Amino acid sequence: MNIGIVGLGLIGGSLAKAYKKAGATVLGSDQNNLTTEFAKMAEAIDGELDEAHFSKCDVIFIAITPVEAIKWMEQNAPRLSKETIIIDCCGTKRNVCKAGYDMARRYGINYLGGHPMAGKEKGGFKHSSADLFDDAPFILVPDDHNNLNLMCKVKKILQMAGFGRISFSTAEEHDKVIAFTSQMPHIVSNGFIKSKTAILHNKNMVSAGSYKDFTRVAYLDEKMWTELFIENRDNLGEELAALIAELQKYQQALEDNDPEELIRLLKEGKECKSKVDKLCDLNSLEVKQEKSSKATASS
Repeated sequence: MNIGIVGLGLIGGSLAKAYKKAGATVLGSDQNNLTTEFAKMAEAIDGELDEAHFSKCDVIFIAITPVEAIKWMEQNAPRLSKETIIIDCCGTKRNVCKAGYDMARRYGINYLGGHPMAGKEKGGFKHSSADLFDDAPFILVPDDHNNLNLMCKVKKILQMAGFGRISFSTAEEHDKVIAFTSQMPHIVSNGFIKSKTAILHNKNMVSAGSYKDFTRVAYLDEKMWTELFIENRDNLGEELAALIAELQKYQQALEDNDPEELIRLLKEGKECKSKVDKLCDLNSLEVKQEKSSKATASS
């Protein structure tokens, strides 16, 4: 298996290390030549990915921002092999998928949108790891959901890197959900840590685990996340407006010294959390049953 990777940051670097660990031949490139050379020295890649090696790759992952991913495809789509599968790993899907689908039809290449659902608060190749994607979900956003042969092939390739549940979505559905599950938590955490009490906490060392968990994603790449937020500003704006409306209810209950209303709000939130957890437990059970069936079939 020959794997090509464009962008050797946290996601691209981790993909490189994961596929190397799985025994694949990995070719990679980064806009920073020093990163590419360091990846070679670290033996995360076997060589540099360039035009001469495009056709040798079974799959090429594009692990850069949506704007840069579109530019890369525009520059290289005419030179890509029709046998190579192209998967972008961008955090938003509507713009990059529209461009990717258009170029796939124009040049006859195999392109799918994708999003590895894993990460760390600190990015860059130096923080990448071969086990980042172990049992992590991967969302695929194909243009044609009926191309089962391609879907099965891609699923096997992704599982080589350690991914667990492979799910399918449309670009619109993906961006709506990701605004809630990923983008809003980053913004809320980033705004929360600006409290003046944060410095007081550091002086007095008074905190619980919830503080550390909640503020972990406040440390982010501001340029990359700004691009993702702007691209998904309609969905993200709706989620933030809904959250602000809910927070105002809590604030009003406190201002009114109204314990009954506060109890109602807190109970309502707890019940919503319980419903979500039950759905998550069902999904986890499905994944375990799928893995068990595969293990039985292979034994």
